[in-house]
Amino acid sequence: MATIYGANTLSGAYDVANSVRFDGASNPYMHKTPGSEGNKRTWTFSTWYKKGSRALAGNDGRWIACGADDNNRDFIYHGTTNMIGYMSRRSGSAEFDVYTDNNYHTDPSAWYHLVVAVDTTQGTAANRVKLYLNGVQITSSNGLNSSTSYPDQNYDTSFNDDVKHWLGRDVSDEASFDGYLAETVLVDGQQLDPTSFGEFDEDSPTIWKPKNVSGLTFGTNGFYLDYEDSSNLGNDASGGTDLTEVNIASTDQSTDTCTNNYATFNPIIPESSSVTFSEGNLKSTGTGGDSWTTHYGVSTIAVSAGKWYVESKVTTTQTSQAIIGILSTSQAINSSLKDVGRATVETSGRITVFGSNAQTSLGAFSDGDIAAIAFDATNGTAQFYRNGSTYGSAVSSIPSDLYYFATTTYDSGGVVEFNFGSPAFSISSGNSDQNGYGNFEYSVPSGYYALNTKNLAEFG
Repeated sequence: MATIYGANTLSGAYDVANSVRFDGASNPYMHKTPGSEGNKRTWTFSTWYKKGSRALAGNDGRWIACGADDNNRDFIYHGTTNMIGYMSRRSGSAEFDVYTDNNYHTDPSAWYHLVVAVDTTQGTAANRVKLYLNGVQITSSNGLNSSTSYPDQNYDTSFNDDVKHWLGRDVSDEASFDGYLAETVLVDGQQLDPTSFGEFDEDSPTIWKPKNVSGLTFGTNGFYLDYEDSSNLGNDASGGTDLTEVNIASTDQSTDTCTNNYATFNPIIPESSSVTFSEGNLKSTGTGGDSWTTHYGVSTIAVSAGKWYVESKVTTTQTSQAIIGILSTSQAINSSLKDVGRATVETSGRITVFGSNAQTSLGAFSDGDIAAIAFDATNGTAQFYRNGSTYGSAVSSIPSDLYYFATTTYDSGGVVEFNFGSPAFSISSGNSDQNGYGNFEYSVPSGYYALNTKNLAEFG
């Protein structure tokens, strides 16, 4: 499989400005019903996506579905064991199911590109439905499941029929997609290969990257969603009928995209056993019994150099016990954040270094306060902030290592929401770093940057 496009280390690349964040637990989706039939035999669906925690934890999800009812529908899906597929059902039975082996896409930090290209008029069965991931066709030699079945020749799918099309859920009120979508396209009337939507970089030929799709012919019922209008995230940028958003707000517009990948929490860190991640892996909620050791999350991106600024909304502290800080790579995997945090601020009013109190009686945080960290990984210092003002004195002499940003809450029900620069919560002011990246509540200290791959390529 081709490398997933990440850091902006390439010149002349096409930039994707926005994505949309689907919080699967809230049942978000978009929908529209075409006014007439299009081409039900030949079409292509393409989208870039980044998976959320529900999508990685054995929950079914749908990128897109269409049909009259549960018994008569088509859907493109990820399954409970992280496979990818396209199925069609008629009268309650599967007419065909083209799908991959298990655990085909399990990286919560990565953007992927999916293409499903259909032409049921083809004489060869395997040419009627083609799946591609990151520019490479999925075949029997690289992950297509041996039980795959193909449609009959000239089979009429539900796509481009005059029935409702759902983006982000199934025909019934279930199987919500959880994560981010960018550059979502449905082309009516053409079976296209991935080169219509992306390309391998000429200087780094294993890197698959997006390209401008605005010049494509989308057909009668096709659409192009670029998610650039926060007041109308279902806007069809190709000029067709917009999709209607349900349980999607303007704050669900994100700048975390396939050309500038932002850090989030990592839901597959082993000790995150009693925490629920939501809102695109940016919101952490402690579950189960009170515990420091299982209510924590760490960032998907770790740093060993550069200057980085991160905000965190202390949404619900319960008994004012939440910890926000930095943690070395080996400690995040093997140990408790409470005991070995390199530099952490505790919302009850103290800063700890190497697990020992360094500064105390600093004043407790209240629900809704914004904690922040300015971490200089090159020089080994960290300054904490509360609501834009410095909180304690800077921590110094932090040894060279690879560091995560991290949080934990002692209480079940404690909620912390991180903002690496593309927040899931509302920002009242809007401050960016000096590169123009990020949306922060408070001013970014001079020389510090949002934690995304473009900044990492330049400063990390």
